[in-house]
Amino acid sequence: MSDIAAKTLKIVVVTPERALLDEAAEMVILPLFDGEFGVLAGHSPFVGQLGPGELRVKHGGETKHYFIDGGFAQVSKNVVNILTQYARKKEDLSDALINAEKTKAEALPATNAAEKTTKAKMNARVAAMSRIAKK
Repeated sequence: MSDIAAKTLKIVVVTPERALLDEAAEMVILPLFDGEFGVLAGHSPFVGQLGPGELRVKHGGETKHYFIDGGFAQVSKNVVNILTQYARKKEDLSDALINAEKTKAEALPATNAAEKTTKAKMNARVAAMSRIAKK
């Protein structure tokens, strides 16, 4: 195995709509529900719960940015598998999309604990999308 091949991972991101990503990477930084988690080649097996946030994929001196809306990540044998309900490339996070999501979040009722939790999650989602779009 070459030195370069020994330092690469494969990252796969799947949503109910489509497979968003299937490519090589040198490093993957995941947005877990309680903080970020970095993965390099040779990482031990891992399963984690994702939170809404930024997925970063580094390869060949370039970093690609994606919005991930929660889900689960599995690391095994130099493959990072991500299953999420919603994911978008940074380039696809338009002002129109973010404003539409913000409008949806603002329209949600917050009269009880469950509704307040849902509204807070939607607001966190919009904030994460906006942060990533501005990079």
